[in-house]
Amino acid sequence: MINLEMLFKSVLEADREAVVLCDLNHTIVYMNPAAKGRYSKHGGAELVGKSLLACHNEKSCGIINKVVDWFKAASENNLVHTYYNVKENKDVYMVALRNDNGELIGYYEKQEHRDRETMKIYDID
Repeated sequence: MINLEMLFKSVLEADREAVVLCDLNHTIVYMNPAAKGRYSKHGGAELVGKSLLACHNEKSCGIINKVVDWFKAASENNLVHTYYNVKENKDVYMVALRNDNGELIGYYEKQEHRDRETMKIYDID
């Protein structure tokens, strides 16, 4: 049988966008290489194991807690658009992480650039 954990980690590791996974105590449990690079001036890989809330001001911490409470309120509450970064032309979201029973087990930050891809199509030669 295929090891899904290994496959899922490979997906995250290959993602060009920053991915930061947190548990319900707001502890950063995983950062993909893109996130480690993006947040290098704040500690990069050293942030794993630390509180996400320590990286935000009081207002942002309150908003993060409000979103997590919303995730907890209903299993259908799974995605919140948190802001649009004009400088980088990207949207940022908070996404609920749930177990097989639909129980909230954590959350992550998802970033999506709006720029058109510049890589050539099927450029593998």
